[in-house]
Parts: sequence; structure tokens; C-alpha cells
Amino acid sequence: MAEAEVASAPQGEAGEKKHGFALPSAYTILFILIILVAAATWIVPAGTYEYNEDGEPIPGTYQEVDHDPQKIFLDSLKAPINGLYGIEDETGNISFWNNGELFGAIDVALFIIVIGGFLGVTMKTGAINAGIARVVAAMHGREKWMIPILMGVFALGGTSYGMAEETLAFYPLIVPVMIAAGYDSLTGAAVILLGAGIGVLGSTVNPFATGIASGFADVSISDGIVLRLIVLVVGLAFGILFMMRYAEKVKADPSKSLVFAQKEENEKFFLAGEGASEDFGTFTGRRKIALALFGLSFLVMVYGVIPWEDMGVGLPTLWWWFPEMTASFLLFAIIVGVVGGLSEKDLTGSFIDGSRDLLGVALIIGIARGITVIMNNGLITDTVLSWCESAVEGLSGTGFVLILYILFIPLTFLIPSSSGLATVTMPIMVPLAGFADIAGELVVSAYQFGNGLVNLVTPTSAVVMGGLAIARVGYGTWLKFVWPLLIALALLCGVLLAIAAAID
Repeated sequence: MAEAEVASAPQGEAGEKKHGFALPSAYTILFILIILVAAATWIVPAGTYEYNEDGEPIPGTYQEVDHDPQKIFLDSLKAPINGLYGIEDETGNISFWNNGELFGAIDVALFIIVIGGFLGVTMKTGAINAGIARVVAAMHGREKWMIPILMGVFALGGTSYGMAEETLAFYPLIVPVMIAAGYDSLTGAAVILLGAGIGVLGSTVNPFATGIASGFADVSISDGIVLRLIVLVVGLAFGILFMMRYAEKVKADPSKSLVFAQKEENEKFFLAGEGASEDFGTFTGRRKIALALFGLSFLVMVYGVIPWEDMGVGLPTLWWWFPEMTASFLLFAIIVGVVGGLSEKDLTGSFIDGSRDLLGVALIIGIARGITVIMNNGLITDTVLSWCESAVEGLSGTGFVLILYILFIPLTFLIPSSSGLATVTMPIMVPLAGFADIAGELVVSAYQFGNGLVNLVTPTSAVVMGGLAIARVGYGTWLKFVWPLLIALALLCGVLLAIAAAID
């Protein structure tokens, strides 16, 4: 689900592990940041802005106030808990809002857990696996056209629900087919990695990237969807042309393959040995309906969050946000499970298993939100905003957005969890964008594009490293292969962000 929580050791050309330094997990990185921020409250001057009725800081109103340093040990331990639950107000009650800002993250965390259960139920029905297997079988003998079709299917999964870890199941199916068609294992791996990765880069309604970032930016998930849709369509076109060019070159001359040295070994392994494809089952009527309901669930979510009244469209506005979206996915999990023929035991078991898979993501959000808790309680959030306001003073909106976009690239390496990165950065970046008269949805898009680019190549991603290991493609080979496309996608995102900022 577009997450890079687990650090995976880099692997060699034949998939063997190399021993050496490994980055700590996102949990450790975020907790270290909490401690460092707590220490910073003893050094950084405390201060505050005046806020307007919408809870937005008013530029030029910053003033220093009395220090309120945080206890480095005790407050750091409490921060992730308060990050989920909120803060105590003057009456001692837990408050989820402070100066117009959503403070607690429990609604987002619960949404993530229910989404995990929903995905677990859908996967248990076999609908997604059987559907993709059906595409592969239908294109037998016309493998050339499998590249755009499969990349489109995986991109659809990436843009809708952040398809990432789920792709690992398809390498044993698609890599052997590509090798048998005269291509190579790199072609099979890239079709999956780039298809889903470009989908995540151009996330339209992805609840793990767009949804969480939009929630903490206090904008609708539908805001900025046109810009992200353009990146999805154009970026996918770039990826398909790039892949088809490479695949045809390899088929015409196998020695042009970047994994040519492993050709005989890979053919033996994938076509007759351990890496041979598995049976994903038939695409039954039940599975077709389950897959249709799966897609419908995201359409319902999009309809529910769009403010049709504000847009002047004659459709009823539901004014949904995380509680309503969570309830909707819970309902669809039950419907998909029943239609998919799951027993009560299988339905509840797969829901719990799917929720368990994303429990780490929910915890990441709490830990990341803890950084904001420490900064706000220590009264240094507005001080950091004031420093940033001075730094970007005089910049055009276009210049500001491009700097923001570039900044999210190293931040993604520092905080490899897309959910954690959104939770940490949005409370700072969105008010800062307000000083430059930049809409919050452009901040969300800049975050998404920077994060999406890095997650195509980051060695800390279990999706990247795991997929390459299954396909027996070395990480160095992957970098050598993908860098021209990576540059093209980076330029595409930068140009579109600049245009969007200019006309905002």
C-alpha cells in the first residue's frame, strides 16, 4: 500500500544478500526525531502567530512568548499516544482541534486499519489475482500488448488504493510469461514495479498517500485531482513507451538485455524450476462481481468527499470525511466477502489479517503525529513557521512549490513511510504555503510526486527490493535501467507543478 516501512537489505545480481549498514526502520527514525524535537524546545525560542477565524496563521503577526520546554524522556514517551488521542484543553478534556488544526490522528489510524481489513477480504476472494491472471491468459500469443495492458492494470491499483506489497504475488506469474515471450526477467519486474509505482506517483484517490496528506492538510481528497490525473496518464504513457522500446530491443537481440548474463539460468529457473508461475484460479462470476464492488467502493468514497454544492453541481453533497469513509469501507468489506462466497470465519479472519498487515502503518501515524504534539506543546511550531516565512519571502508561488517538491525527495529518504512523511510535514508545509498564497492541494501534490519518485528506487523499500529479488534482478541493474525514465517523470511533475502554481 505505497508504504516503505521495512528496511530491506540490498541484494546482488543473483539475489544474494550483502551484509553492511542498513537504515533503521521508520519507527526508530520517527522516535529519534521526537526526542530531538523535545530537546529543541529547550533551545528554540517559543513564539506564536495570531490566527484568523479559519485557524490560519496571519503573516507578519509572529511574536515570541514564554518558554515551555518539554521533558525529553517523559513527554517523548507520551507524544505518540497524544498524537493519536489529541490534547487536553483548559477543562481537562481531550481536544482534537487547536487553532483550527486537526490534532488527534485516531480517525486516520482507524481508517487505515479498516482499509487493511477491506483489502484482506478482497484478496481472500481471489478476485484481484484471478482478474490479472485472466488478462495474462487472454493475451497469450500477443505478449507485446501485455505490457501496456498490465501496466495500466497495476497503475489503476496504484492510483486507487496504493497497490504496492500486493504486487509481490504477481512476479512468479508475469516474469515467466515475459521470458517465454522472448523478453527478459527485467521486463517482467519493470512492468509490475513501474506500473504500480507510476500509479502511486499519480495517486488520484489513494487513501494512504492522497487521503492521509489531504486530511492533515485540511483539504478534500478531490482537491487537485485533475493535476494528479494528468501526471498519472502522461507518466504512464512515458512508462509504457519506455518499457515497450526496451522489450522490443531485447526480443530482437537478446544480448541487449541488461540481465543477459543470467539468460540461461533464468529460463531454467522461471520456466521449469522454482520460479515457475502458480495457479491463481478461474475468474468466476462471483469474482467478477467482487472485483466490480471493489472498484465501486472507491467511486463511492470519491463521491462522498466531493463538495458538489460548492462546485455548483446539482448533486447532493454528503460531506464525508474519515469516519464516513471508514464506515463505507467496512460495509463494502462485508458485501465483497459475502458476494465472494467467503464463510463467516473466512470473512472475519481475512479482515483481521488484513487489518493486522496495516497496523504498523496506523502506529506510524501516531508516532509521526507525536512530533507535532511536542512542537505545539513546546510552542516552537510557529517559530519554525516564522523562520520558513522569512526564508521564502520574495519567492514566487512557482518557486515556492518547486522548492517544496525538491525538498520532499530527501525527506522521503529520511522518513521512508509515506503516511509518516505526510503526518510530519503537512502541519508545517500547508501554513507555510498559505504565506506564499499557494493552495493546500498543491502541497499535497508536491509531497505525493516527490515521495512517489523516490519510492520507485529507494533501497529501503521491501516492495522494490523484494520484487527485484523475486525477479532475480540486481539493484544496480535496476538503477541503470530506470534512471532515464526517472528523470523524465521528475521533469514532468516539476513542470506541471510550476504551471499549476502559476495559474493558481
